Amino acid sequence: MVLAAVLRAFPSIFHGAALRLLFRTLLLTLLAFAVLAAALWTGIHAARLHYGWLPGAGWGGLAEATATAIGVIAAGWLLFRATAMAIMSLFADDIVIAVERDSYPAAAARARPVGWGRSLRFALRSILRTVGWNLLALPAYLLLLATGIGTLGLFLILNAALLGRDMADMVEPRHPDLPPIPRGSRWLMGLASALIFLVPLLNLLAPIWSAAMAVHMLHGARRNMP
Repeated sequence: MVLAAVLRAFPSIFHGAALRLLFRTLLLTLLAFAVLAAALWTGIHAARLHYGWLPGAGWGGLAEATATAIGVIAAGWLLFRATAMAIMSLFADDIVIAVERDSYPAAAARARPVGWGRSLRFALRSILRTVGWNLLALPAYLLLLATGIGTLGLFLILNAALLGRDMADMVEPRHPDLPPIPRGSRWLMGLASALIFLVPLLNLLAPIWSAAMAVHMLHGARRNMP
């Protein structure tokens, strides 16, 4: 079921609504990280001047740039998935509606609209939940580095659960008459999404792919419903 949803979701990436949403999501995500980089540099620069670290102008500027780059890279590893999914959730109805109309027109006709306020609350809960759980897991991530694969394993287990919940939350409120995606299927769906997020370049498509996958997971087993 999950593999079928992954494969059926891929063509949805090239839908007009998906491409518009992809551009919007990536633009806003990059803007968010640009603001983060500026805030980090400002804080590091102020701290260096206040405490008198590396008084030489040349070395000080290089240290600030290096520290900012390290901070942004670390934040990108931790926050890219959360930020992209949270931003996309604000506009997720576009791709969800497009996929439902193409593949499940009967279900699309009886879907319940999701308001902007609910989407905003979901986005905030999503990013806080993802950042919070990953920060709590950070000591374990560091300890498991010695195992070579333990950090990646824990990351996938945790983020599969978080992403699966986010993906289900995108589609289930539109169809309260349908049973929710089972917990095991939700986790497997999240695992597929987490794996896509790990692949360079492909991870840029992951938010849109994940939303389309969630639609197929919710409706795929119910294609014969009236």
